[in-house]
Amino acid sequence: MDTTSFTPWSALLGGALIGASASMLLLLNGEVAGISGIVGRLVRPDEGDASWRAAFVAGLVLGGVLLSVLHPASFGPSAATLPRTVVAGLLVGFGTRLGNGCTSGHGVCGLARLSGRSVVATMTFMATGALATFVMRHVIGGAR
Repeated sequence: MDTTSFTPWSALLGGALIGASASMLLLLNGEVAGISGIVGRLVRPDEGDASWRAAFVAGLVLGGVLLSVLHPASFGPSAATLPRTVVAGLLVGFGTRLGNGCTSGHGVCGLARLSGRSVVATMTFMATGALATFVMRHVIGGAR
């Protein structure tokens, strides 16, 4: 993936679509668009709750599949092995449980609602991501 050809208009459109989607889910369903909560409650759904959650997750998956078909350059080669991917997924799941939400719930929805807890969580996510990137690139080396 070419990270040097940033296009502000596509980023602005993508952000506006994410914000509009999150706002519509909150206004129409009374639900926060936090992916970890949506998936977590899909595993143990409340009565009458599973269908919209399944449709939401299916839309995320189908969107990724559609993008990979229409614009394969969006996905660069992955250096991640299956075991590394599994460990990373488990760590993300543990972190979202520990942080009582994920980047979409806190970063998109919580910040929009001016939640103090979400401000702290989002700052923690960003700092941890920056630290992990630094360690992978400059301490361990070789990772992109």
